[in-house]
Amino acid sequence: MNRTIYILFIFLLGFLTFGVAKAEGESEKLVYKFDIKQEITRATWRQTQQAFEAADTLGADVFLIHMNTYGGTVLDADSIRTKIMQSPIPVYVFIDNNAASAGALISIACDSIYMRPGGSIGAATVVNQTGQAMPDKYQSYMRSTMRATAESHGRDTLITGNDTIVKWRRDPKIAEAMVDQSVYIEGLIDTGKVLTFTPVEAMEHGFCEGIAENIPEVLKQVGIEEYKIVEYELTWIERIIGFLVHPMVSGLLIMAIIGGIYFEMQTPGIGFPLGVAILAAVLYFAPLYLEGLAEHWEIIVFIIGLILIAVEIFVLPGFGVAGILGVLFVFVGLVLSLIENVVFDFEPVNTEKLGVAIMTVVVGIMGGFILSLYLGKKLFTSHSGPFKNLALNTVQDIKEGYLNVDASFVALKGKTGTAQTVLRPGGKVLIDGEVYDAITEAGFIDRGEDIIVLKVGTAQLYVDRPEV
Repeated sequence: MNRTIYILFIFLLGFLTFGVAKAEGESEKLVYKFDIKQEITRATWRQTQQAFEAADTLGADVFLIHMNTYGGTVLDADSIRTKIMQSPIPVYVFIDNNAASAGALISIACDSIYMRPGGSIGAATVVNQTGQAMPDKYQSYMRSTMRATAESHGRDTLITGNDTIVKWRRDPKIAEAMVDQSVYIEGLIDTGKVLTFTPVEAMEHGFCEGIAENIPEVLKQVGIEEYKIVEYELTWIERIIGFLVHPMVSGLLIMAIIGGIYFEMQTPGIGFPLGVAILAAVLYFAPLYLEGLAEHWEIIVFIIGLILIAVEIFVLPGFGVAGILGVLFVFVGLVLSLIENVVFDFEPVNTEKLGVAIMTVVVGIMGGFILSLYLGKKLFTSHSGPFKNLALNTVQDIKEGYLNVDASFVALKGKTGTAQTVLRPGGKVLIDGEVYDAITEAGFIDRGEDIIVLKVGTAQLYVDRPEV
């Protein structure tokens, strides 16, 4: 009997211990922390999606944004705002100094806002790359977005005697004043000024739930005592993208594109050099496209440029309009893909970013040509180069019986034919049903004109118009 009681006692003690441990474990909250401490771009939106997916997978109880930003693109900020408002997990933001412009929009979307002493929130006027205010159609969209975001937090209806007062948790009019300087709110903001709150002012008007020095203080004010913080970390893809968009790496990729095309022209056929050029082009444009810098049309401009250069080389020998346009298109495509999207609104662009883009492309192209010439000599003409067998290095001495002109070529001297392409001065001619490379000494001969062979060089005919 005593043995039975002892066993029951041990079982009950273990059950109680397990229950207490389980209760303690359940009291610990999982906080998923995501930083927005840079300009808000396409990358920020992409990383926000990844962070919310990770928080959902881990079963996080709280999603905490640690913010310090001066703003960014409206489109990406609006996407982040929508994601926050649709989140089933409570989203809090700790403004660690700045939440300006797009940062203010994202903050207002969160369930609770906490600010560090000395911080600020507001100044959400839409500006261009030079800091000038955009036309009213842009401001109108931002005003309505800010109002709708503030309204999403709801309102309370207070009945005092015969009076019914509607009190917004976050006043839409105040949110609009952060965008529009024409908004007047008695006792708060005059016309001609854009509203920005300090932490105390934000608390007074419902745009901040508390002031804290750090994350632990924020969680304490939220009412979370026991917690575990999991921070968002960049995926390997994000790290690679960040590496590839660096101006120095972009310059090296441009060198690889130019070098690959050059070597492919030296060894005709679809081979290794062309593959390197294509791979470099993909690595150049793909991350820029994902970052929202390169648009479809900028990539198309680059491809059209390459096609025009190929047409000039293989179809229209010489260097004319197609070649010049091809080089121009390639250059423009590479430069514009490095700067923020061009919207053709005649607003000035950021000259600093444009200068960096132009310098990156110019250095890359020049470096590619210089490196191609140097490596071409080392790889192809050197007797010890790895590709020495792709180039002819044997000297065919006349003393040993070699002729520098094929016998059939010698017989073409004095023959007549027609210009198959425009000769300016190089091109192709048709003689007795055969096509030959030729150079005119007349400066220019149009396609279809009659020609006569004046002399024969090494695999080259020298032609002119026949005398009448």
